[in-house]
Amino acid sequence: MVRKKKAAEYEVKMQQALMVLNGVSEDSTTPRNIRRAAKEAIEVLGNTGFTPAVRSSNAVSRLDEILQDPNMPPYTRVKLWNVMSLVEAIRD
Repeated sequence: MVRKKKAAEYEVKMQQALMVLNGVSEDSTTPRNIRRAAKEAIEVLGNTGFTPAVRSSNAVSRLDEILQDPNMPPYTRVKLWNVMSLVEAIRD
């Protein structure tokens, strides 16, 4: 029962993260390489071939690389930090 509750909670967190990432990937004021990284993170989170923890870890890894980009607008950086905080809590 607890495991199902956690799985549902993780799914909600992933959906929230996907909503934010979709916004970043469609924002024309965000540099192209950052939008591309957001799309890659969306693909990683949506890959049901892996456990939720592996998917979230891969997404965090991809976002962590792009967060070092000095061309990233500050508001986009904050959005990506929020996404990372959502998905970092996902464990197996």
